[in-house]
Amino acid sequence: MPDASGSAGVIEAENLGRHYELGGHLVRALDGVSFAIREGEFVAIMGPSGSGKSTLMNLIGCLDSPTMGSYRLAGTDVAGLNRDQLAAIRNRRIGFVFQQFNLLPRTTAQENVELPLIYSDVRRADRHRLAAEALSEVGLGDRMHHHPAQLSGGQQQRVAIARALVNRPILLLADEPTGALDSRTSGEILALFQSLNRQGLTIVVVTHEEDIAAHAGRVLQFRDGKLVADRANPNPRQAAAA
Repeated sequence: MPDASGSAGVIEAENLGRHYELGGHLVRALDGVSFAIREGEFVAIMGPSGSGKSTLMNLIGCLDSPTMGSYRLAGTDVAGLNRDQLAAIRNRRIGFVFQQFNLLPRTTAQENVELPLIYSDVRRADRHRLAAEALSEVGLGDRMHHHPAQLSGGQQQRVAIARALVNRPILLLADEPTGALDSRTSGEILALFQSLNRQGLTIVVVTHEEDIAAHAGRVLQFRDGKLVADRANPNPRQAAAA
């Protein structure tokens, strides 16, 4: 569904909430938030611990279901989908990047990147080709046959990004993606995100760091389960590539 600007809405949340009981008390982890993210945006979701940003990530990543409100991913209402349908959406439409790289230690970079393709029943020859293309896209075309222990932290995160990209998702969802990296390597990863965004990929980064959010074109600020600020950043900080 296009928004007022005419762009397609990749994420459309309306009165979205996630509540649960803890010790007989109702906890409003996310409390009725509404927003939309357009195709091609680079958005940072910010907030301190307990603000609701991780709960929101689980909802927009189809890892959890809301207890109130609605959420549409590229026009699809995900609230009524069953577990298998949610898993299919996660695999084919969303690429995930986490603080910990979550690579299989005994497999090569190429084999790690191929994993989502295996779940999608892609033929072996096509898996090899697509994984090689994704690794080349993140600057690791010459490291395809290296194991994680043979790669730096930044290179391991690039493998994880390639794995997130290999199914050509409509949304890249990154949770504290630079949290385990030094400042220089963090800048390289942010430069890669900005490059991917310039190519049209919609990117959402969850972070508690202002320095990271400064690289996004828009910042959503959360506190106590509520969206308290939604501000544009017309001049994002440009990260320097290696």
